[in-house]
Amino acid sequence: MIALAALGFGLVPFFAKSLADAGMPASMVAFCRYMVAAVALAPFLKLDRRGRVTTAWGIAAGAAMALGWISYVEALKTVPVAVLGVLYMTYPVFTLAVAWLWLRDRPAGRSMLAAGFILVSAIITMSPASVSSHALPAMLLSLAAPLSFGAAINILTVKLIHVPPISRIACVSTGAALGLAPLIIGQDVAAGFAVAAANWWLIGGLSLATALIPQLLYSVYAPRIGAARTAMAGSVELPTMFVIGWVGFGEAIGLPHVLAATLVLTAIVVTPARRTRPASV
Repeated sequence: MIALAALGFGLVPFFAKSLADAGMPASMVAFCRYMVAAVALAPFLKLDRRGRVTTAWGIAAGAAMALGWISYVEALKTVPVAVLGVLYMTYPVFTLAVAWLWLRDRPAGRSMLAAGFILVSAIITMSPASVSSHALPAMLLSLAAPLSFGAAINILTVKLIHVPPISRIACVSTGAALGLAPLIIGQDVAAGFAVAAANWWLIGGLSLATALIPQLLYSVYAPRIGAARTAMAGSVELPTMFVIGWVGFGEAIGLPHVLAATLVLTAIVVTPARRTRPASV
């Protein structure tokens, strides 16, 4: 189920890049991705005395994840989808690092080996021939997306384990919408929604196929297998991105991309499946 959710996440470049190319600001693209889930699931927020702290953790995770995702959308304008996909797939490394530094959850040897495979796959595809020099700043800033997602995975698998899955999605989506709202105010809202109206099917795909449905699957199944296994299983998103870049935007898939995808899939196989121990909320 985590791998199926990752397929949905892998469709993100198609919808996001298409909307950005149509003239929609990156912050509004991100807002459109999360607002449907935030509005639809608002009644499921846990706001009673016992649930407030947990909900606050989820809202903080959602806000950080959405703000980090803006850099990813901006990078899609200049960086090839395949290269950016490999960079985004470094989030398992950030997941393990955050768990180690924050939760004192030292990764197992096989998890470290899998993280090494992920790093090597990134190095393979980040050759100077793949990205022009003017796109380098955007490529580096895009690392904010995997960093924030890695932190969110830890919060999801540890801090939010005591609330129902639908409530987890509700607080994360609400946090994303709230975190992006101040940025939306400073944009040309009328122009942004004009783009949305003309590309309504892209908005629907972005909000449902790449957000609400995959998030539901993540929220249900991630706590059952732990942060490390969730991060690695989710890495099947990368081959999906390669196909999107090839079919949707005419990007060539070369041997480096195939090697990178192979390493990512190998990382999934070698990562030990274990349940993360819930922390106090």
